[in-house]
Order: sequence, then C-alpha cells, then structure tokens
Amino acid sequence: MVDDINLRSVRVIADYQFGNGAGRVLFPDTCTFILSTTGRVRQVVDDGRRIATLKADSGWFTLSIEGAKRLHAFLAYPKMRVVVMDEVSEFIASGKSVFAKHVVEVDEDIRANDEVIVVNTKDELLATGRAILSAFEMLEMERGVAVKVRQGVKK
Repeated sequence: MVDDINLRSVRVIADYQFGNGAGRVLFPDTCTFILSTTGRVRQVVDDGRRIATLKADSGWFTLSIEGAKRLHAFLAYPKMRVVVMDEVSEFIASGKSVFAKHVVEVDEDIRANDEVIVVNTKDELLATGRAILSAFEMLEMERGVAVKVRQGVKK
C-alpha cells in the first residue's frame, strides 16, 4: 500500500521533471524504495540497481547511469541531451566534467541546474550530470564547465 503511494508520487515527479511518460519508463512496478529515517523516499532501486535519488533540498531526481540509460532510450533526440565532440568522449565517459568549448549541440530547453544526459555526436550515452550553464550559454561560451558530471558510463 505504502509502496503504491510512493511509486505514484515518484512517477509524477519524474513526469514533471523529464516529460510525460518518463515516470513509467524510469520506475516500473518492480521498483523498491530506500527511505529516510522520516519515511520519505530517498532512492529508487530496481533489480538491485539504483535508478535515481530524490534530493531532499530540491525535490528533484538525480539520475544514475541506469536511470540515464532508460531515459536515453525513451526520449527523442535531442531532448535532455548535451552533445559533445567525439574526441572528448573517453574523458566524459570516465566521469570528467563537460567544458563549454566541447559542446556541439544541446537541447534548447535545458536550464542551469537541470539534470542532463551527455552523449557524443552518434547519440551514444556517455554520462549523466547537472547542467551548470543554460543551453544558450553552453553554445556561446568558450570557457568554463557546462555540465558537472555525476557518473560516467565507465566509472
């Protein structure tokens, strides 16, 4: 009963944060929850792998690589994506931050502090992280960090 309520609430948050339908894709019925000491959802796990963490301060999800894979397959290109040069793919996949000078394309709806998926020009998933700059700033600026990578696919 409580898990049903938790599942519905995390799906609603995911639909709002990532777009309609994302909640069901990210969080299937088999999900389990790691709760805080106050009984609030902190992490969502499926088949022993963390999918996402619900941040207490903002109420938004941060994605694990597993969650990023699910959203990457679900969302049409270029939704939620920051596209980087192929030359830096290995660095990003190993967990290094994305610099603005390496960004070649970006979803124009991305704002600073949004959760994003980092891909190369072939749309291969490299990492997940938090946008430091808006989409416009990522393309215009030649210096500075564009995305603070949380987890790379090889990390």
